[in-house]
Amino acid sequence: MKGVSDSSSLVRLNIGGKKFRTTLDTLTQREPDSMLAAMFSGRHTLCQDPEEGSVFLDRDGKHFRHILNWLRDGIVPTLPDSDMLELLREAEYYQLLGLIDGIGDVLSKKKEDEEPELKRVDIIKCIQSEKVRLRGVNLCGLDLSKLDLSYVDFSYASLKNVFFSRADLHCAKFRDADAEGSIFHNATLRECEFTGANLRGALLAAANLQSANLQDACLVDCSFCGADLRSAHLQGADLTNANLEGANLEGANLKGAKLPNANLKSANLQRAYLRYVNLKNTQLEGARLDGANLLGAIR
Repeated sequence: MKGVSDSSSLVRLNIGGKKFRTTLDTLTQREPDSMLAAMFSGRHTLCQDPEEGSVFLDRDGKHFRHILNWLRDGIVPTLPDSDMLELLREAEYYQLLGLIDGIGDVLSKKKEDEEPELKRVDIIKCIQSEKVRLRGVNLCGLDLSKLDLSYVDFSYASLKNVFFSRADLHCAKFRDADAEGSIFHNATLRECEFTGANLRGALLAAANLQSANLQDACLVDCSFCGADLRSAHLQGADLTNANLEGANLEGANLKGAKLPNANLKSANLQRAYLRYVNLKNTQLEGARLDGANLLGAIR
């Protein structure tokens, strides 16, 4: 049966056995690019119960009322974190991008409002043992400057606005960590792993990042002034508006990196891998490019 075209028409839904009634307007107006809007656009044939006329969707109906309320009034519900994550999965299934963003904002705000789980003194006690793991913990705003944090695993941790100035972090792991706005000034970060990490607005001036892995990291608005990035892995990293003036990127791999409005003035890019990288809006005055692989690069 073809979808109903009258926008005010009543629509009956059966979501995993739970029954709902709504209108075409509700299903299509707020999130016009969603899967629900596409289903009820009139362009697709819908499988309807011959007796009730309801459309069946094989999903858990537990949170579908929250889906409908979002489509009606655009307000993200207040739910426990476990329920919020379940609702997020449903929003992703129905491709409700506005609701996905809204849930993300709520969860991020909760994390920011939480007190750090550990204090500086707790970290000092922890690092006396080998192979410290602080995966997924909330350390936002802590002062961890000048500590020996080498080999510590900070993967998935919340590290916003943490002070790591002059800390020894060589071989530490920050995979998928949220370190937005953190201070790594003059820190030792040799061979660190930052794969997929969020470092937006972080200060890494004069930091030692030799052979560090920053693949697919968000480095938007970061400052790397005078930083040592020799042989660093920056494939797919987003360096939009990043300040790399005077940085040493000799032998660094920037394959697929995003560099719009990045400042690379006086940077050392000798033997760097820049194949097919778009350098059109990148500041390169005084940069050293001897031996750099620029095949197909846009300049």
